[in-house]
Amino acid sequence: MQGSAYAPVRAPARHAHKFGGSSLADAGRYRIAAGLLDDGAPQRVVVVSAMQGVTDALVALVASARAGQDWVPAWSDLRQRHLDTADTLDGQHRHGAHAAIDAEFDSLRAALEALATASDGAYADALPGLGEVLSSYLMHAALGGEAAGWARLDAREVLVVHPGEMGVGVDWALSRARLADWRKQHADNDVVVTGFVARDGQGRDTTLGRNGSDYSAAIFANLFDADALTIWTDVDGVLSADPRLVPDAVCLPTMSYAEACELAYFGAKVLHPQTLAPVQQRGIPLRIRNTRNPQAPGTLISLVSEPDAAPVKGLSLVHDLAVLELIGNGMVGVPGTAERLFGALRSAGVSVTMISQGSSEHSICCVVRADQAARGRDAIVAAFADAMADGQAQEVTVTPDICVLAAVGDGMVGTPGVAAQLFDGLAKARINLRAIAQGAGERNISVAIAARDATRALRAAHSAFWLSPHCLSIGLIGPGKVGRALLAQLHEAQSRFQRDSRHNKVDLRLRAIADSRRMHLAPRAMAFDDAHEALAGDGVETLALERFAAHVRAEHIPHALIVDCSGSDAVAAFYPQWIAAGIHIVTPSKHAGSGPLARYEAIREAERSGGQFRYEATVGAGLPVIQTLRSLLDTGDELTEVEGILSGTLAWLFNRYDGQTAFSELVREAHALGYTEPDPRDDLSGTDVARKLVILAREAGRALSLDQIEVESLVPEALRSVSKEEFFERLHELDAPLQQRFDAARAAGLSLRYLARLDREGRASVGVVSPPPGHAALHGALTDNLIQFRTRRYADNPLVVQGPGAGPDVTAAGVFGDLLTIAQTLGARA
Repeated sequence: MQGSAYAPVRAPARHAHKFGGSSLADAGRYRIAAGLLDDGAPQRVVVVSAMQGVTDALVALVASARAGQDWVPAWSDLRQRHLDTADTLDGQHRHGAHAAIDAEFDSLRAALEALATASDGAYADALPGLGEVLSSYLMHAALGGEAAGWARLDAREVLVVHPGEMGVGVDWALSRARLADWRKQHADNDVVVTGFVARDGQGRDTTLGRNGSDYSAAIFANLFDADALTIWTDVDGVLSADPRLVPDAVCLPTMSYAEACELAYFGAKVLHPQTLAPVQQRGIPLRIRNTRNPQAPGTLISLVSEPDAAPVKGLSLVHDLAVLELIGNGMVGVPGTAERLFGALRSAGVSVTMISQGSSEHSICCVVRADQAARGRDAIVAAFADAMADGQAQEVTVTPDICVLAAVGDGMVGTPGVAAQLFDGLAKARINLRAIAQGAGERNISVAIAARDATRALRAAHSAFWLSPHCLSIGLIGPGKVGRALLAQLHEAQSRFQRDSRHNKVDLRLRAIADSRRMHLAPRAMAFDDAHEALAGDGVETLALERFAAHVRAEHIPHALIVDCSGSDAVAAFYPQWIAAGIHIVTPSKHAGSGPLARYEAIREAERSGGQFRYEATVGAGLPVIQTLRSLLDTGDELTEVEGILSGTLAWLFNRYDGQTAFSELVREAHALGYTEPDPRDDLSGTDVARKLVILAREAGRALSLDQIEVESLVPEALRSVSKEEFFERLHELDAPLQQRFDAARAAGLSLRYLARLDREGRASVGVVSPPPGHAALHGALTDNLIQFRTRRYADNPLVVQGPGAGPDVTAAGVFGDLLTIAQTLGARA
């Protein structure tokens, strides 16, 4: 962005670079790194890490030497690796890399031989810094050495540091003076500098700690008065979250120093926590870039960051923690309690990651490293021994297996509702918060959570701030006609979401599929268009509904949802426990909504603190029947009567029945057209219509059960238990009774319809009636469902919902609509 406050407007006069070990894995990577330095800056300073894996190898060598083990083969292999790289980069030995590295390894060998009897631990601790020294010779050679205008600076010649409680500190005055002396001989040179290493005030070799080369780079950018610092690594920049846990993590184009400091402290792997102080001190912009993708602009870290749509820039997790809590009724209003607690922890060498205290002062809790928790507890118990003896303090508890999730962003400052957005996202993913902390600066909200919930919490929070799509793990039971139609609709919608990701922040992942006997549990999301074929392939196992649900509710995905298209009462029996476990249920099956009242009430109770239960497609397929009724009631209206045609099959039969064609012939025709169930008695019995009426009644708050409905079956008693074949042979026995009723209705100027009715007193019936002239049921299309609501507001002219109420596509659409409604309640735009 030229001319903005967020990016340099010109090439820097002095540009500092730092290359990490992954960018210096072999001779080829050194050459690539050298090529990246042609950036137009008049002077360049390059700080290098050790070759990839070398620091670990040196640490292992020191440990082997101290333990009296044979370290020579490993030393020899490491030496040869460096010499081979030097020969590749400096084949004619023009730059002296081979000889210098050989000499360094001779010194290393002598040091390792002396280690068995050495008593100076600091001496051994400095040896792992040799990797950066060796790497500086290699980079110097790759850049063409002195002939190309490059000088090599061993940081130990100028950098003086001292230990401190906050980490290694720099003696800036002495280091700057020594560098000034060094530069008298190299004023016009570009410079290769060893990272990680330094000397203390007594002149002893030391290091800046693991990952200290980043810190070295920032220090030397400061000392050299650089205009910019670029840290080259193996990622495109600072990401909004750990991409191993959140695949949808995005690269942040800009960050402020404050944002970067917060994320660095809370475990962002791209930056060392101390790196930012030296560059922030002088206002040096720092950019993170990828040597393997140098075209990417990376992340620019400077005084201010570019405004972003989301108030939160990034999220980070700190693992392996525990909560320490001091509880005491006598602590309320007592000054110095916190001072005594944290003083005890300081004396015990316990580092505190997070602090939380309620305004009641009844308890103080803090989050500490797990390996320090027991020591911390003992220190607090000792410090409050007198208070506990007097009953003023009751106990000190330790809660293990804790993680801290931190949300960071300058946009949080002064923005109302950020905490609510975070907590709401976590609550919807069923994450319990053990402690909460936010500084007055408002750039960081930290929450302590159970370690087992860490990944799910991170993804849920990432989605809550629109940093990634809201992800649902989906299991489908019953890939029949409706199930397959739903899969086709999901497949089509998925590509639509991908084309317009700005407005459709939902990620639907089908991870399990099952029929009545088998199931396939996929480790990764299955493609919607051919998912049903998984039940005929490898990895199929016998259906076990508990295992199916456990797989769908994956810990690494925030939300879980089961779509039940099975029509099985045995599956519906699991709904209460699934919903209680936080799994959302969507179904076109009427078993749960119209089954035993106790189970229905258990489902509703589970919804209070668990998942959602959506079943729009159980009444009217894709028609918004339940949605309409719910809207009426939620806005304060009062239902007085429900009446309607709730079967597409029976609607077709009675819309066609004119007394001229036998009713049995119409049944045969409907069966041939696929309008009826395989056994038409399932439609003609009226039971299915009765189930739908139960669902509507319960939605309206009526405690109605199926056995309380007066149901008229169109199947004569003599035909109800015979075989399907015999039923079709005797189908003509339906004709005479219906013909008689039709003639009577016609004589009165009326027609016949099969209606469901629920009146003001709660009486419910299903059967053949003669609606009065003008009734909406007389004007429906052939297979239309029609539901008429009379309410206090719609008393004289009822509200009517009408349209196709059967068929796989419209039923699947109703299911899909419920699924997206759940996604929207979780925060997605769909």
